[in-house]
Amino acid sequence: MVVQTIDGISFQMKEEYDFSFISKYGKVFRVFDNSYSGAICFGVEKAGKRYFLKFAGAKTRAATCQNIEDIIMMLKISVPKYKELKHPLLVNQIDAEEIGGGFVAVYDWFDGEGCGYMHPEMQKKFLALPNKEKLRVYEGILEFHAHVIECGYIAIDFNNGTTLYNFDNGNFAFCDIDFYAKQCQISGWSGIWGDPSLKSPEESRGYAVITEVSNVYTMGATAFYFFAEDDKVSREKWTLSDELHEVAKKAINEQQSQRQHTIKEFKCEWKTATTK
Repeated sequence: MVVQTIDGISFQMKEEYDFSFISKYGKVFRVFDNSYSGAICFGVEKAGKRYFLKFAGAKTRAATCQNIEDIIMMLKISVPKYKELKHPLLVNQIDAEEIGGGFVAVYDWFDGEGCGYMHPEMQKKFLALPNKEKLRVYEGILEFHAHVIECGYIAIDFNNGTTLYNFDNGNFAFCDIDFYAKQCQISGWSGIWGDPSLKSPEESRGYAVITEVSNVYTMGATAFYFFAEDDKVSREKWTLSDELHEVAKKAINEQQSQRQHTIKEFKCEWKTATTK
């Protein structure tokens, strides 16, 4: 590992890389160097406005894929998804181009924190929020994924770290839909990207067809993460009503045919249960 510094901000790389081109976009104020995707990300500021850069082309310290060309291609493939899935809860992508021997995507900066397993302190802080606030965020997650389905996509690699949350004002946004895919997605190897606790059983099997029903499971599992400390077995840790527990429990049935058939159906049942 090597340590590099840009604008006084230090970060680690597997190999040293020339990031001088970053100055085109502004002054670096933050670096995210531990993504398993193989991309390295920068927070930059220019003329009083902040941006988020995602760059593929350098050898990062945490990449699970070591083929730089594959990492660049995955970032390029993600670009049109931000236009096709544009939504008030999705970070706004404003540019993308080949530069610096690789490829960069540029987004408006969203002032928030990732609250997934890679950020345990923020994760703990988020889960300690009142249920009323977590319900608001959770229902936003349902709204966005209903939109994803309407656009002909399904969620792949949705995890608690892809939702950014601002603890000062309660704003939240989705920041990573890079692996979202057109329905149906076929898992051609022994499992696909995603948090194991949120993935449907079929997403962990080779050559399984991943559909909207798989995303229903993920929405149910997310409810257990928010309101039951990820415990999908015992009833004791569930902090909402029995009616909502039944809706979430149905969604995580091992058998696809026993779950709600669509995100919209799940949303409807969830909304009905909240009024009881």
